[in-house]
Amino acid sequence: MIKSESKQSATKIFCILIITAMLIVSTGCTDERERNIRNLAEQGDAEAQNELGFMYLHGQGIRQNYEQAEYWLRLAANQGNALAQSNLGFMYQYGRGVSRDYEQALYWYRLAAEQGNVTAAQFNLGNMYRDGQGVLQDYEQAVYWFRLLAEQGHARGQNALGYMYQHGLGVPQDYNQALYWFRLAVAQENAAAQNNLGYMYKRGLGILKDYEQALYWYHLAATQGFATAQNNLGYMYKYGLGVSPNYEQATHWYHLAAEQGYANAQYSLGTMYLDGLGVSQDYAQALHWFRLAAIAREDAAAQFNVGIMYLEGLGVSQDYEQALYWLRLSAEQGETYAQYNLGIMYRDGLGVPQDNERAEYWFRLAGE
Repeated sequence: MIKSESKQSATKIFCILIITAMLIVSTGCTDERERNIRNLAEQGDAEAQNELGFMYLHGQGIRQNYEQAEYWLRLAANQGNALAQSNLGFMYQYGRGVSRDYEQALYWYRLAAEQGNVTAAQFNLGNMYRDGQGVLQDYEQAVYWFRLLAEQGHARGQNALGYMYQHGLGVPQDYNQALYWFRLAVAQENAAAQNNLGYMYKRGLGILKDYEQALYWYHLAATQGFATAQNNLGYMYKYGLGVSPNYEQATHWYHLAAEQGYANAQYSLGTMYLDGLGVSQDYAQALHWFRLAAIAREDAAAQFNVGIMYLEGLGVSQDYEQALYWLRLSAEQGETYAQYNLGIMYRDGLGVPQDNERAEYWFRLAGE
């Protein structure tokens, strides 16, 4: 018995030594690679400068340092390195280590995109034209860049172009063209395109309405972690579209999307906890998710629900001031029920001095 234990201990020590040696070799290789890249970068090699900047930007094999990332990427970008120009555009677009500056982002993306071999820059440039970031909104320019990508077989470009056809942005609305590009993108398992194709089936746009097909495509996208599809799948299960109603499954998918910060799912999950659908009724959880949705998207319905829960003391101590705050936010966006309840608070002096004139004002708006 003692011998057996000794052998096991010896084996463990031997394994630990092997693993330690492997780690040392691995770390040594990483350090050696970094030294080689740095040496080349310091000699002015643009590709090495871009690679070193990228490593600093994403903390790959080196401690993340945005200042160093910007330094090396700019050196490479000024030498005309397209990847560095694209990476520098990314830093400006998202404010990584520099002040967010859409015009600078657009400038660097354009330089990279016009070299024709940096798909990320072309895609981001299309997005900026579509959303009017750093430039006047220009759907035709967005379509130009998305089409350039799509015709190269770029899945995100195909999906983006399909979206433009679906909504008639920069091109005449054409559901057949939208379906064409979405199908090309889903052939590459693009989750956003899978979700969009599901939506086309759900609504019957350019194709016969088919909830089962919608469910199929939503599920493929949702299992890839695409929050919009997870929310849509939750909706299908909640209302029994293409499948028997299943509140537990609805709650499951809403929860996955809500945890990614998707505001629509946060609101829907709040309703599930409020009504006890697929979960035990839990007002505190309902309030939690309604509040997140109210903050994330400034949604009038979510703000109203938060206000009512404070007004009634559901899942939280009754608090008229908080109720007034949230109901006012909702009422100012035109939510009728919020306006009516705000009128009641002024009429009855709940959290505010009684004010019949203000009460009448909100009642009148609600009545309109």
